[in-house]
Amino acid sequence: MLVTKITVQLPRGLQARNTTTFVYKARSFSSDVILTKRNDSSNGKEIMKVMDLNVNNGDEVTLYVNGVDEKISMDTLKNFLLNK
Repeated sequence: MLVTKITVQLPRGLQARNTTTFVYKARSFSSDVILTKRNDSSNGKEIMKVMDLNVNNGDEVTLYVNGVDEKISMDTLKNFLLNK
């Protein structure tokens, strides 16, 4: 399992379009993806659950990735949240 804390650098945070892109990327991997903000967590592969976290630009989130392709999954999702 890989774990990292990230300060989101998406201009609109994880609003509808960015959430859709994040979930699409997460679903492309077989690894489990969990996104947490403060004490709330959600399955990173479920659009409504991710939107419920209300992640804005500048918020700190923790990303947990576990599975056979966890390294590439973590790198891809981390880079997306860092707007790279």
